[in-house]
Amino acid sequence: MLDGIINIKKEKGYTSHDVVARLRGILRQKKIGHTGTLDPDAVGVLPVCLGRATKLCDLLTDKEKTYRTVLLLGKETDTQDISGRVVKECDVSAGQEEIRGCIQGYQGDLMQIPPMYSACRVQGKRLYELARKGIEVEREPRPIHIRRITILDMSLPRVSMEVVCSKGTYIRTLCNDIGRQLGCGGCMEELVRTQTGPFSLERALTLDQVEALQEQGRVQECLTSIEQMLSQYPKITCTDGEDRLVDNGNPLSVKGHGPQVLGWVRVYDSQGIFKGIYQQKQGTGKYFPVKMFLP
Repeated sequence: MLDGIINIKKEKGYTSHDVVARLRGILRQKKIGHTGTLDPDAVGVLPVCLGRATKLCDLLTDKEKTYRTVLLLGKETDTQDISGRVVKECDVSAGQEEIRGCIQGYQGDLMQIPPMYSACRVQGKRLYELARKGIEVEREPRPIHIRRITILDMSLPRVSMEVVCSKGTYIRTLCNDIGRQLGCGGCMEELVRTQTGPFSLERALTLDQVEALQEQGRVQECLTSIEQMLSQYPKITCTDGEDRLVDNGNPLSVKGHGPQVLGWVRVYDSQGIFKGIYQQKQGTGKYFPVKMFLP
């Protein structure tokens, strides 16, 4: 079984679940998980975790993301992107400076209402399931953070932008909100995810490329290891007497392991084999397991 993260370039027409399903067939293993949904019409970076690395899915989902998108002003749809049913069309009367000022206002900490066509749950139901039945329900705004919006090109009615944002940010909704504020409506025409944490589009592989590497027996070469993903955390090594404690997921004494660390630490056994992530609980004098990666 393969363990590690593979940087997939999701192509248009695939859902994130489609990518996982095809990889299971290519790699002939079941334990695979993706790290953040991309709409079928969107393309770009989709890190996929294999084997023991599936325990990192939540960590990667939380990472900051970068997108390139095209906002089409003057058209509003029920899905907030170009694939939806047009519900409003309007001339774009705003000038470039007004549009630029409006867009730049969508930076920092914001509250965003998730779209009906999304995987968010309300009372146990996926919103897109309700939307497909023509049902619209009230959604609570959710906190997001947009660190930076850069306007790459403005050829009205289209505006090309790069957006650096937190998890949970819907670029479709951002385009819709900008259009509404400008009074002409707007929708997302294109979306490319160019970065998720340390994973970039330039180094991403298509599914066909992964299949070719698998046939050559070289897939391991394109994996990012679990240890690489966690290399920013301090390392501690167990003594012979502590090996059994770690193998059973038991706490470790802080004493004898250098300066005390309150955040995460990487724990290795006495033979130098990586075992997992621990964290000290204040006042206990011990490190407790957070994520174990035992064979």
